[in-house]
Amino acid sequence: MIRVGVVGLGFMGNMHAKNYRALENTNLAVICDIDENKLKGTAGTAGNIEGTEQPLDLTDVELYSDYDKMLADAKLDAVSITLPTYMHRDFTVKALQAGLNVLCEKPMALNLQECDQMIAAAEKSGKILQIGHCIRFWPEYVRTKEIIDSGEYGRVVAATFQRLSVTPTWSWDNWLLAGKRSGGAIFDLHIHDSDFVQYVFGIPKAVYSRAAKGPSGDFDHVMTQYIYDDQKVITAEGGFVMSPSFGFEMSFNIIFEKATIIYDCTREPAFKICPPEGDALTPEVQAGDGWSLEIAHFIKAVSGQKVPDITTPAQSRDSVKLILAEHESAQSGKEVPIR
Repeated sequence: MIRVGVVGLGFMGNMHAKNYRALENTNLAVICDIDENKLKGTAGTAGNIEGTEQPLDLTDVELYSDYDKMLADAKLDAVSITLPTYMHRDFTVKALQAGLNVLCEKPMALNLQECDQMIAAAEKSGKILQIGHCIRFWPEYVRTKEIIDSGEYGRVVAATFQRLSVTPTWSWDNWLLAGKRSGGAIFDLHIHDSDFVQYVFGIPKAVYSRAAKGPSGDFDHVMTQYIYDDQKVITAEGGFVMSPSFGFEMSFNIIFEKATIIYDCTREPAFKICPPEGDALTPEVQAGDGWSLEIAHFIKAVSGQKVPDITTPAQSRDSVKLILAEHESAQSGKEVPIR
C-alpha cells in the first residue's frame, strides 16, 4: 500500500485527492494546507472544469498545516505538490530531500534555474519526480498522438490547439491573478498545449507569439506559431480572459494529408475523425481523464512497476523553456529561436 499526501487543498489538490482515493493500492494518508479552515470543511472546490464540486471525504486522513512537520512525522511514500507555481521548487526539493517521490503540478516552475534545481534534487535523491502535464495522458490526446505516430493518414499539414477559460477568480489568495506568482495564463493555462506540441512534434526551431495582458498583469491571452523546418503550420491559442458565461473550452483541429481530426470538449461528440471519404467517426479511447491516468501512472512508477516515459522532468523543463521563448516573442514582437 502506497501512502500518499496531498499538499495544497485547492482545485487541483481536491482533484489529486479524489483520484488517489479511487486507486486500490493507494492510501490517501495525509492532506496538508496552511489554511486550517480548508482542513475543517468538506465543501467542494471551484475550477474551470468539472470534477471537484462534491465534498471531499477527510475521514481517516491525517491533517497538517505545517509542511515540515508532515515531512518529519507522516511516513509517506509519495506526495502531490498542488500549490501555487511560485512554491513548486521549494516544496518539491524539500520532499525529495526527505526521501519522497513527488508528483508536482504544472508548470514545473517559473524559470529554468528552479527547474534545474528540482531535477538535481530528484537525481540526488534517486526518487521519482513527475510533473503534472495531464494532457499527455488525456484519452483523446493520447489517441491522437498514436494516430500521428502511425502515419495512417499521412503527415500533419497543420494543427491548431485552443484552451480558453473564464477568468480564474477562485484561487487561494487570488494567486492566479498575480502574474509574478502564476506567470499569467501563458504559463498556467497555455502551457498545456505548448507542452503537447513539443511532445507530439518535437521542439520547434523558433516561436512567434502575439499576446495581450490581462488581469494578472502578465500575458493572459496568447497566440503562438511553432516554426518547424518542414513547413507544417502549428499554432496554439490560450487564455483566461473569456466572459463569465463562456465557461471553458479545450479543443484542437489537426489536418493530415488524408484526414482531419477534431476535438472540442464543448461538442457532442467531442472527438471525431473526418476521413477523406464517408462519414466522420468517433474512435474508442481509454476510460478516465488526464488526471486519473497521470496519477495512476505515477503510483505504478512509485510501486516499482515499469512504466513508459510519457513525461520526464527534462521535457517539463523544455516546456518552461518554450513558454519563456513565447513570452520573449510576445514582448519583442519578433520570432525567437529555441536554443
